[in-house]
Amino acid sequence: MRRTIVFFFTQFLLWGLVSQVNHELTPWGIALFMGGLFVGFSALHFERREALIGAFAAGFLHDVGTPLPFGTHAVVFATAVIFIQHVRHRLNRHEGLITVMVILIANLGLFLAVSAVAVRLLPDAGGLTSRVFSDLIASQLTLALVAPWFLALQAKALEIAGVAAPAEPGPRSYP
Repeated sequence: MRRTIVFFFTQFLLWGLVSQVNHELTPWGIALFMGGLFVGFSALHFERREALIGAFAAGFLHDVGTPLPFGTHAVVFATAVIFIQHVRHRLNRHEGLITVMVILIANLGLFLAVSAVAVRLLPDAGGLTSRVFSDLIASQLTLALVAPWFLALQAKALEIAGVAAPAEPGPRSYP
């Protein structure tokens, strides 16, 4: 349980930083979405129960500041955790580049899912295609730059708290 609490505090820090950056980017009409960072590490390294608790907590944290129905981010984040955990045994989770790639792919899927819900709720969403596309590009580029730092922060916070992520074997080898 301590691992989940420490992990949530790192997510809360990231949420606050992303919220401030988005506030500063408002004049340019760009918003960053970093959902992949909120689910990637826990989905790859934690047990399902801990990862789902973290995903729901991060999702509810995101839902507080959006006009989407409450629980939208929580359900989408939990779905991403389940999917990543379903395929994680095939990945070398301890390789940093693989982890960043999983986070980028998860962020793409999460962004598209949340955008689909948001666009569906708007009465006239015809002109949003370019905005969604520019937000996606900005989010993915920023995520590629920020992900290694945030992964190191999470690992160090867990280490300092004495609840490091459990060591698990690498990918299964198939004959």
